[in-house]
Amino acid sequence: MRFPRRSWEWLRGAVARRIRYKITRGGLLFAAAILAVGWGAIISANNLLFLIAAAMMATLLVSGLVSQLCLAGLELDFFVPEHVTARREVPGKLYVRNQKWLMPSFSIRVEGVRDLNSPALKSGIYFPVIAARATVEETLAVRFPRRGAYRQNTFAFSTSFPFGFLEKSVRVTTQREMIVYPAVDPHPGFEDLLAGIAGEMETHYRGLGRDFYRIRPYEALESARHVDWKATAHVGSLQIREFAREQEQTVEMFLDREIAPEFDDWFEHAIDCCAFLAWRLSTLGVSIHFRSNGYRFRQPEDGDIYTILKYLALVYPQTGSAQEPPLDESSYHVVFTPSPRRFHEAGWMGARIVSPDNLRVPDRSPAATAGNTQTGTG
Repeated sequence: MRFPRRSWEWLRGAVARRIRYKITRGGLLFAAAILAVGWGAIISANNLLFLIAAAMMATLLVSGLVSQLCLAGLELDFFVPEHVTARREVPGKLYVRNQKWLMPSFSIRVEGVRDLNSPALKSGIYFPVIAARATVEETLAVRFPRRGAYRQNTFAFSTSFPFGFLEKSVRVTTQREMIVYPAVDPHPGFEDLLAGIAGEMETHYRGLGRDFYRIRPYEALESARHVDWKATAHVGSLQIREFAREQEQTVEMFLDREIAPEFDDWFEHAIDCCAFLAWRLSTLGVSIHFRSNGYRFRQPEDGDIYTILKYLALVYPQTGSAQEPPLDESSYHVVFTPSPRRFHEAGWMGARIVSPDNLRVPDRSPAATAGNTQTGTG
């Protein structure tokens, strides 16, 4: 008797989900028709009209029961790629399982719940029928509105089957954790900042590489550009000028987490800028020594760029941290902080300081958004 009891408890729990109702235009017309027929039956005392009214009410009840059974027993799972950034559409895989033993589910629509803690689907997914004990899958575009850990992603099943009188919906929440990196797409001013940093790095490392090492015999398939013709004439065979290995360019990047509450919006914008610079510099082959109030990570020595992006996805402001000096004076330094003076006093005199004075938080008010849309400068 254990199996039937467990099965009955599961079915009762599936049917008893919190269901939201939305009456359709057809449902309003059908309800009005029931009232008209019922009123006519009362006025005329016509048994046929009573039978018609009873049949119409039974149809309405059966419609509600069938639609509720269609939503019962549906389970959802959702997968996205391993590396996801905020505010960028990525392909996601949606799986819907019908756990009912015999009854299929008809006319099921799946949509993402519009919430800051849930991903936004580009469009809803419609399944005409999901057979009993079957699993269907669909690929769709999904967009995460912000960085961070998404532990509860909420979706909604809805159906108006069988007659379209009521649209019923039920929400389901997946417990799969997803880490969403900060946006690495450029905001206004990010490209200019990157260009300025690239120019300063070229100046910073100028003269530190391309030092002459030795003259050696020419080897097959080598470029003639480095042939030393004077040594070649003296020896009588081709000689090559060999240079010392050029010094690897390294950027020491520091994200200050000592943030006052009034700079919370700037801190989020600085994280996006930091992620953008780290991503673009890594694609250019620049080594990154990333630091942030007790945290250190060298890329590529300690791991790949995704470790830095994961840290930036979960980082938050903190107070009471001791000031830290730069570790390598020969590296190029970039500091994100709302307090440049503290870093100057700690020895970051030659660093590129990114502060609220030169990194403005974009205006995200509806008026500014509309203006950017009209001018095409969003």
